[in-house]
Amino acid sequence: MKPIRLLIAEDDRQIAEIQRRFVERLEAVELCGLASTLADAREQVAILQPDLVLLDVYFPDGSGLELLRELRAGDQPSDVILITAAKEVDTLRSALRGGVFDYILKPLVFERLQAAIQRYRQHLETLDNLNRVAQEEVDALLPRQAPEAEIPAQSPSRLPKGIDPLTLDKIRKVFQDTSDWSAEAVGQQIGASRTTARRYLEYLVTAEEVVAEVTYGTVGRPERRYRNL
Repeated sequence: MKPIRLLIAEDDRQIAEIQRRFVERLEAVELCGLASTLADAREQVAILQPDLVLLDVYFPDGSGLELLRELRAGDQPSDVILITAAKEVDTLRSALRGGVFDYILKPLVFERLQAAIQRYRQHLETLDNLNRVAQEEVDALLPRQAPEAEIPAQSPSRLPKGIDPLTLDKIRKVFQDTSDWSAEAVGQQIGASRTTARRYLEYLVTAEEVVAEVTYGTVGRPERRYRNL
């Protein structure tokens, strides 16, 4: 089985690392590059010629939608799966007009990425085996809806292993009262250990619901604190 050569374009290094680990778990997928800026992504696509790009929308130096339009205008063969926190309908419209293969909302769940890659592989195999095109084959290649069995992205069952929706809701409510917390303080608020609270807080960082910052106390000991965006 020929591996799918894949490039990750994501400016958040923590999220990029999560995506990298997910990609490494996929069968017959070869990670050929990591880009943290739009300029870097543009250069790596031109040089590496990946089959597929996992592309973010928001970069410090521009929008991933710009790169998507450039790829299509230049007849670049790389396909694109947009992985983004952008929930605006206009962004989705622009992505569809630009010809994305799939559009996945953050936080990325491994099973959702795995399903997208499987569909992409089937898409490539179907194209490779075609001699002439019939309408039913075109319809099969251009799905505009997810499979019926696919679980909605916001379903609690889509949460990563170890993240309970009830505990997650408790932590979200904590941030409604005060926006700045340490993991230890959050744990005390919900009756859980510091380690448990930290795991949920880091998930919220990945989901871009809160942001983490390192502060230093009077003795110089660093402390990771979390606040609302």
